[in-house]
Amino acid sequence: MDRIPDDNRKKSYGLNGAATATAPPAIGLCAVLATTGEAKSVRISLMAATAIPIDTLPSINPATGAVVGQFEKTPSSLVLEIVAQARAAQSEWAKVSMRDRCAKLPILGECILASRNELTDAVVLESGKPRVEALFADLFVALDSAKYWSRNAASALRTARVAHHSTAAKAKRGYLVYEPLGVIAIISSWNYPLAIPLSQIIPAVAAGNAVVCKTSDFTPQCGAMIEKLFLHSGFPKNLVTIVQGGGEVGQALIEAGPDKVLFTGSVATGRRVAEASAKKLIPSVLELGGKDAMIVLADADLDVAASAAVWGSYTNCGQVCLSVERLFVEESVSESFATLCVAKTRKLRLGPGSDPSTDVGPLIRPQHVQRMSELIRDAVSRGARILCGGHPRPDLGPNFFEPTVIAGVDSSMKLFQEETFGPILALQSVCDAESAIARANDSPFALAASVWTGDTQRGEAIAKRLRAGAVMVNDVISYFAIAEAPHGGCGASGWGRTHGKAGLLEMVQTKYIDVDRLPRREKPWWYRYGANLERDAEAFLRFEFSAGIAAKLGNARSALKTFFRDHGL
Repeated sequence: MDRIPDDNRKKSYGLNGAATATAPPAIGLCAVLATTGEAKSVRISLMAATAIPIDTLPSINPATGAVVGQFEKTPSSLVLEIVAQARAAQSEWAKVSMRDRCAKLPILGECILASRNELTDAVVLESGKPRVEALFADLFVALDSAKYWSRNAASALRTARVAHHSTAAKAKRGYLVYEPLGVIAIISSWNYPLAIPLSQIIPAVAAGNAVVCKTSDFTPQCGAMIEKLFLHSGFPKNLVTIVQGGGEVGQALIEAGPDKVLFTGSVATGRRVAEASAKKLIPSVLELGGKDAMIVLADADLDVAASAAVWGSYTNCGQVCLSVERLFVEESVSESFATLCVAKTRKLRLGPGSDPSTDVGPLIRPQHVQRMSELIRDAVSRGARILCGGHPRPDLGPNFFEPTVIAGVDSSMKLFQEETFGPILALQSVCDAESAIARANDSPFALAASVWTGDTQRGEAIAKRLRAGAVMVNDVISYFAIAEAPHGGCGASGWGRTHGKAGLLEMVQTKYIDVDRLPRREKPWWYRYGANLERDAEAFLRFEFSAGIAAKLGNARSALKTFFRDHGL
């Protein structure tokens, strides 16, 4: 994403009927509001939105470039009021027990499952990915998040005893409680328009927060449906609000003063989000993309590893923060591995996501097609070799680009420097594992990586040496769908975590509570001071921290005096 997505209220895609615990309704994809009130399909060449009203967002099918609907933008002037309404809803929601909050999540899951066909249609229509990817990624992650947190949020946020090791604190009882932050602002991306926002919204509300989420302006239909899911699952009005629009709405959302900001998008936009949040001392979680390395060692199953490289490079047309974007293959097997990747790539079918036979769908917009061509031209001019693919496919539509295998790529090329976010499998041959590790770590990005080897212990040892938020051994990408696994990186990939307990703890305030077991006694360190207390305090330090038993025993009596002295007040 190159800009802060705008989130708005919308006038379309209502849920039919009232939600119930046993039979949640499916989302009826009725005609989107167009200027005439009916769904329209308008092809716009190179995305030149000449006929789109200023106060609406177009829903565009990337496979055709057709405008299939329009959604009302959220006026920036209303965002402050929307956040205030969310804060009022949250104050009541926080009073609901954790058990009762979590009890609503299975109902949400049932509503998502009952509406899966229409939700999947919307994801395919707006993001362009094949339907099977929408099911395995967006729908699975959304459903699993609801299931997991309904069962585990209470235990993850259970009051936790804090044991005290210090003698001075033995007369105290301490414990941690976790309280909701308040209103969490989520600024989300278009590439997984259900999986990313829902996997963040669900734990946020389970923890007792309200959410105002700006979904991407590329996927307004998906955003509209998310809010309806929560309303029709019985969540309070204004607890989960979707706002829609461009960067101005994202800016207004931060200026409205939420208690935390979660952002998924590009490094450039992430910097602006971080700066805007920091000016108001609002903490943030940033997931800014990656340049994930895949290390293939000579003892790996090359056929399986090549299948993984092909899928990891091209799934969602490469528009994944966890895409395989740098492949380092041991020299002794690099030629064989490249041959396998080319053969597998040539078997893939390029087409619209709505076609069940499609393996790779379109890029999201024409400027992304242009960027792929530029990245390949830069690499070839510096000595890289195209082994297959490498060309736009305007005969299929405005946003199609051939899955590409390119070899001889090195760190001087943009393909190894910048996030690609497209269907390019870039190979580099390395002499050994040590060289692969060094080159994999030579990047400002540090989101995820993978290691491929027949020796699992060796793979784990290498994984520990890679600079990344997550490393998979003999798999790629799929950890994102593991609800327990934290997701996030460091460096140019951002900071903080989503998913798992680490992600849940980003959404609460950790409070330490201390209860004194001797409430009728003054404490040794209170007023008044004097020479005797200074001497006894030194004795206490020697008693507490000396290594030898003799020193401890020799200072025990004086140390105890600090606890039983007359304070003279």
